Amino acid sequence: MITSAANPRVKEVLRLRKRRARDAAGQFVVEGRREVDRALAAGVTVDVVFHCPALFGPGQEARAAGGDGPEVVEVSRPVFERLSYREGPDGVLAVARAFPTGLDRLDPGPRPLVLVVAEVEKPGNLGAMLRTAAAAGVSAVVVADPVTDLFNPNVVRASQGALFGLPVAVAGADEAVAWLRSYGMAIYAAGPRADRSYWDLPLAEPAAVVVGAEHRGLPDTWFAAADARLRIPMPGTVGVDSLNAATAAAVVLFEAVRQRAAAGA
Repeated sequence: MITSAANPRVKEVLRLRKRRARDAAGQFVVEGRREVDRALAAGVTVDVVFHCPALFGPGQEARAAGGDGPEVVEVSRPVFERLSYREGPDGVLAVARAFPTGLDRLDPGPRPLVLVVAEVEKPGNLGAMLRTAAAAGVSAVVVADPVTDLFNPNVVRASQGALFGLPVAVAGADEAVAWLRSYGMAIYAAGPRADRSYWDLPLAEPAAVVVGAEHRGLPDTWFAAADARLRIPMPGTVGVDSLNAATAAAVVLFEAVRQRAAAGA
C-alpha cells in the first residue's frame, strides 16, 4: 500500500492534471469505478488502477480493479483524497493511455447526425455535451479548435465515461467543414441572432449541429460555412438571452431525435 503523497508514483499521477504533462506522457486520469469500467469496456488501454478500500461503497470491492489486465495499486485514504479531483470519491482512479482522435477514425454512417463543439473552453461543458450526445445517439462528435483538451480530468468526469464509447475526433474548423461536406451533411450553426428556429430545420436528414462557447459564440468560419443559422427561441422576460452551451446542444439534439423517430429514421 502507498501511504505517502510524496511517493513518486503519486507525483506522476498528480502531474497529469496539467495538459502539458498529459501531452508529453500520452496518458490521462480516469476517476470513478463506473468511468474506469466504461474505459475498459471500450478498449481503452488502462495502465494502472489505484484503489482505496476505505472509500468503497457496499458491494464495490469485487469490482475495484475494473477488470483483468491493469496493474492494481492500493493506496491509503489520505493519498487517494490527494489524487482525487471530485467530491465524494468512490476509491477507484486509473491512468489510461490517450487514444487517437483523428477524423479518419470516424464512420458516420448513411444518415449521420453529428455534434460539432467549436472552441468551447470549459471542460465541464465539453464533458456534458459528450454525455448528451451519447444519450441522443449521435453518429459522432467533432471537437473543433478546442481550448481545453479532450483528456482534461473534468471533461472525463462530466462525460461520465461517454467519452470512451462515443466516436469523437478533434480537428481544425476548415478540416472539419471539409469532412462534414464529404459525407453530405448540412451544417446548422447555432447563435442567438440566427433567423430560424431549431425545430424548423430538417434534422432527420444528414446534419451537423454546431455549438460554440458561451461568451464568444461561434467563430465566423462556422457561420460562413453554415447552410442555415439556428436559434432557440427564448420568450422569457427576465433578461436571459442565451443558454448554457451544453443545454443548447441538448435542446437541438433531442429535437433531432424527435424528428428522426417521427420519420422512422
